[in-house]
Amino acid sequence: MSHDGFHVHGPDQHALEHQAQHGEALAIRVSIMTAILATFGAVFSFLGASHQSDAANLKNDAILVKNEANQLRTQAANQWAFYQAKSTKQNLAELGASLTNSEATRNKLTADIERYKTEKAEILKGAQALDAAADRKDAAVGPLIEQSRRLMHPHHTLAQAITFIQVGIALASICALTKVKALFWASAAASAIGILLALSTLFPHSDAHPYGITPEPAAAHAK
Repeated sequence: MSHDGFHVHGPDQHALEHQAQHGEALAIRVSIMTAILATFGAVFSFLGASHQSDAANLKNDAILVKNEANQLRTQAANQWAFYQAKSTKQNLAELGASLTNSEATRNKLTADIERYKTEKAEILKGAQALDAAADRKDAAVGPLIEQSRRLMHPHHTLAQAITFIQVGIALASICALTKVKALFWASAAASAIGILLALSTLFPHSDAHPYGITPEPAAAHAK
């Protein structure tokens, strides 16, 4: 009310001005917190996508190495079949040499037997080398799959963290509209849980540390 040119505030007007100032301060805090949470959400989303991409690359490497191992197994099987064929020819030549009465035929068969033995030794060496190479590649598949699984654990945790942060942003938005201070603290609590979850991925875990295994890349196995 006014009195002799002076404006005097009544109790109700003081209350309204206090609520307006309080609401403006709350809106500022909500806006700042929302911007900070959006930044955290973007960073955690990038980290999660990076972990997922690395895990997918490792799984693809494992598939490639397994395919290479299968190809080597096939080549080794062909060599073993070739070795068996040479053994059969050698056995037939030995049988013929023991049954023939012709010296010339016996000499020829004896020469064939020695040639088969030499060829078999080379084939055997190649087949064993192929089997060994296939074994090494098969042994490399397991660690690649395991490291891929370990890398996916932080991805899942970061996805949960982002969900909590999104809930926090939603509560903050509702708080800005309704001016209910309790929603501000609920938003802060949800966001804090999300941030703690994300930070937990930075520390090693007994079953989820992504750097616990360092297998050779697929390109190295292909050499």
